Amino acid sequence: MKTIVITSQKGGSGKTTLTANLAVAAELGNHGPAVFIDTDPQQTLATWWNVREAESPKLAPVSLRDLPEKLDALGRAGFTYCFIDTPPALTEQNAQVLKRADLVLIPTRPSPNDLWSLGATLDLVRQSAVPFAFVLTQAKANARITVQTIAALSQHGQVFPSVIHDRVDYAASMTDGRTVLELNANSPAAAEVGELWGFIEKRIRELANVSELANAGKRVKAHA
Repeated sequence: MKTIVITSQKGGSGKTTLTANLAVAAELGNHGPAVFIDTDPQQTLATWWNVREAESPKLAPVSLRDLPEKLDALGRAGFTYCFIDTPPALTEQNAQVLKRADLVLIPTRPSPNDLWSLGATLDLVRQSAVPFAFVLTQAKANARITVQTIAALSQHGQVFPSVIHDRVDYAASMTDGRTVLELNANSPAAAEVGELWGFIEKRIRELANVSELANAGKRVKAHA
């Protein structure tokens, strides 16, 4: 099972909305079954899931202390992806969650405030020594600051080319436990979420291949 952690110190970056949409995208793209873990004390993702009619993705309640064992159990249960939503804070809890990630996503709005507050999030992610990438969220169409933000983020790490724009569909779908993919599968919002998931899934496969090659090299050295 691959674990994707969505984190940002800045509140309002769209972490929960992104988490929900990506997990559903994984299911609809035949990359599931997927499961959620909500580590945010506000439990916004869990609240959304509780009003959801669809049975998947699943929600797995878990305490920080039991997280390693829970992730192992979810993998044995047959889940292929686990999406973890985190609180907008720099805590030891977030640091422990990040260490369990195969990939960390950092949602960032194209605004000076988000860029100014990015340093602390980046420090925490880098200390965890896990792969990460930026996802641009709540972007205004054709706005110069969107391009400027992509350029600024690119100096610190990978930026996925699919941008999540500021659309009413995201808020409208979340009110009744759905995502933009289920509200209107032919909408621009659904298209950009599907495209983003394609980039993420490809990156996960690339990281897995690198890990397999590294492990193979260690085995060769051990038998040399």
